[in-house]
Amino acid sequence: MVTNSRIYMELTSVQRDILTALINIHRKDGRAVKGEEIAELIDRNPGTIRNQMQSLKALNLVEGVPGPKGGYKATGGAYEAMNLDTSGKTVEVAVVRNGVMVEGTSANEIIFNKVMQQDACGGVVRITGNIREFNIGDVIEVGPTPVNRLYIRGSVTGRDDTMSQLIFHVDEMISVPRIPVKDVARRAVRIPLETSLREASRILVHNGVMDALVEGNPPGLVNLTDIARAVADGRIDVGVKEIMNRSYLSMESEELIYEAINILARAGINQVVVTENGVPWGIISPEDLMKSLTPD
Repeated sequence: MVTNSRIYMELTSVQRDILTALINIHRKDGRAVKGEEIAELIDRNPGTIRNQMQSLKALNLVEGVPGPKGGYKATGGAYEAMNLDTSGKTVEVAVVRNGVMVEGTSANEIIFNKVMQQDACGGVVRITGNIREFNIGDVIEVGPTPVNRLYIRGSVTGRDDTMSQLIFHVDEMISVPRIPVKDVARRAVRIPLETSLREASRILVHNGVMDALVEGNPPGLVNLTDIARAVADGRIDVGVKEIMNRSYLSMESEELIYEAINILARAGINQVVVTENGVPWGIISPEDLMKSLTPD
């Protein structure tokens, strides 16, 4: 998460990464978090996490939860120390490396070290996750950030593993426009409920799309990945009604594209169905959003 506020409690980079991971997992799953989960997420030794948890307990930032389903929870003081509210409205800030989103990685803080000028802007981004996945020369994309709603594209010029920081040169910085999703979303391809997988795949490929709405009551959502998985499992004779997803997320067409970014980031999904007066008509994906931020 990215904030504009200063952190009033002096914490090490490892402690901040631990608290960020702890808060993110708890907000997503609503449960106590195991130390091993945090160790894997931030690429640290489990022993290091246990030692740091003792320090964080002493600072009243973490409390232990006993029992088989126990682990750790962040206290209200942890949210305050990290400049977060407890409403659950903060958003993980995606990081893309060489065109591919890095799973389990979030930008925790961005600091610009120069005033934005042509060929003269750089900065540091603190990473929650495996910092070692990034190398000098990698093209990275960060954002949009929840406070200033910035999308940043640049190249890695250095890496500090001990502080979980990437040093980068800014090539492009864009503010997310205040436009409705209907201006960005694609009108959905529609296929009948009784369509076979073979015919559905032909329709998707012919239209150059990855997903389509399946007409029904209620309607469903199917994509090429679903079809390929079904075929790989030997289910070649079933229809789309057998594999379609009826529990997709949706949003109204008049909502701003920033809200679509929030939904995609929180849910970790690849598309949101766009509705008009509650009736599905379109689909918006991360690729659609990126095109709206970086027009040719």
